[in-house]
Amino acid sequence: MAIKQTLIAFFMQKIQNKKIIVGVSGSIAAYKAALLVRLLIKSGADVQVIMTKSAKDFITPLTLSTLSKRPVLTEFIKNDAGEWNNHVELGLWADAIIIAPASANTLAKCANGFCPDLLSAVYLSARCPVFFAPAMDLDMYLHGSVLENLAKLSNYGNHIIQAENGELASGLTGQGRMAEPENIIQFLNQHFSKNKDLINKNILITAGPSQEALDPVRFISNHSSGKMGYAIADAFADAGANVKIVSGPVHVKPLNNNVQIDKVRSAKEMFVATEANFAWADIIIYAAAVADYTPDVVSDKKIKKKEAVFSLALTKTIDIAATLGQQKRPNQVVVGFALETDNELLNAEDKLARKNFDMIVLNSLQDKGAGFQHDTNKITIIEKGGFKHDFELKTKTEVAQDIMEVIVTRLKKMN
Repeated sequence: MAIKQTLIAFFMQKIQNKKIIVGVSGSIAAYKAALLVRLLIKSGADVQVIMTKSAKDFITPLTLSTLSKRPVLTEFIKNDAGEWNNHVELGLWADAIIIAPASANTLAKCANGFCPDLLSAVYLSARCPVFFAPAMDLDMYLHGSVLENLAKLSNYGNHIIQAENGELASGLTGQGRMAEPENIIQFLNQHFSKNKDLINKNILITAGPSQEALDPVRFISNHSSGKMGYAIADAFADAGANVKIVSGPVHVKPLNNNVQIDKVRSAKEMFVATEANFAWADIIIYAAAVADYTPDVVSDKKIKKKEAVFSLALTKTIDIAATLGQQKRPNQVVVGFALETDNELLNAEDKLARKNFDMIVLNSLQDKGAGFQHDTNKITIIEKGGFKHDFELKTKTEVAQDIMEVIVTRLKKMN
């Protein structure tokens, strides 16, 4: 729970000071709009709620106006004096519009250019990004007309936040639940995090441990969880880059669905997969903890416990970074990692030079909360040329952002 709250807080930073219209249409999921508005306000966004007439049957304007700290707009005409809510000005004011929940009726109006209410008129007047979070029963969501309207809206350049699976108001179970407010916040973060220097850049990341088999049952490995590499992958994918992970066996998953994963086990498999993608990549980040040695002989049967002393002959594995470093192009940025226990700075600088890195991320097991398995890390980034960036202990999500920003700065210098 603490990790989830930390991630939500980090995502909300990207929405600070943004002007956001929350459109609420008639759906039982309208109650979720209250939490969405609360999260947006907590993030520092300026929120204006617009409701359809039927939405007021599910949640009161008073609730949403109290949370948003603004009067909720529902009609074109404000009062008997003839003042009106200018849909054009509202459409131009917003940095983003989120229609959540988006009922089948509202989707149809927006997709086909009908504007009998204020919300659909504001949508047609908007120049900002618009996000639809559909909510309806399973069979409605899968109906051909609804799917066609979602496709139309997507083709117009709008963003569809797909409905989630779960128990529905009808009692059925399936896809149709409005995305949870926390997930909508994350979706917005991904949009506002996009970095023009990274859009369409190809990022290759190695992550997790390798496993070197002794027999069909046992292997040599290390304590790497893959959390740091996957956090870096999410950061770059959220910023608009094309991201591939070559990953050893881990129990984590990327939060961004656009991250591609090539799963491997041994150091040899990791080398083959990394080499296959090396030329494709503009940026290569070696965050994996790859075994330095592998058994000379791998038994095809489980090794039985017999002798009091068991000797194991090991051979060096391929040094992935050093080998591929010889193929490095001048316009590629290659980043290494160094986890050290002593002479940290000296060892990291030596590795930076030997493996033809542009920079290296150093973390020490002497620092509390850093290294394997933790959700936090404390790093120093050393660039070729000797420039150092020291950072405090942070969550790995925040550390990934720091690493990405240093890389982007280097990219700008190269261009």
